[in-house]
Amino acid sequence: MDTIETQKRSGLNLDDLDELTGPVIEPDLKSLQSISDKAGLPPLSWYDALLELDRVGEGGMRPFELERHLLLAQYSLSRLLDRIETAGYVVRQVCEEDGRGQVVAITSSGKAIRLRMWPVYAAAIQKAVGHHITEGEAITLSGLLGKLIPDAPNA
Repeated sequence: MDTIETQKRSGLNLDDLDELTGPVIEPDLKSLQSISDKAGLPPLSWYDALLELDRVGEGGMRPFELERHLLLAQYSLSRLLDRIETAGYVVRQVCEEDGRGQVVAITSSGKAIRLRMWPVYAAAIQKAVGHHITEGEAITLSGLLGKLIPDAPNA
């Protein structure tokens, strides 16, 4: 399907998505970070990285692969991984196929903290989005977003 034609028909440009969702979700994310802080949990920005690393398992993934999943610039991801590694939630290892590269893997502590973070994160997502869409629409949205994310489960 032609992207320009799709945008014309929908009346939406993907660049508009942040403008549409930002005002709805941003206050809840700030509230969520406050709740997360009070619960002694790491910053929410860590959750997605830990989730992706948990999904791939013990073998981990290369930083450039994680970068694609998280849609972060390389320098932002590097700093994020530095902080998560310092906390003991991930380890970086030399890539066996390319001795110059690295592989990042989640630790057992990283898995445990991600599982502790999820109920807080899930509640905020439900609060931010839940009253705007039905369960069926949420399932449809999840499927559509899954198509946009490379190697997403069930995409």
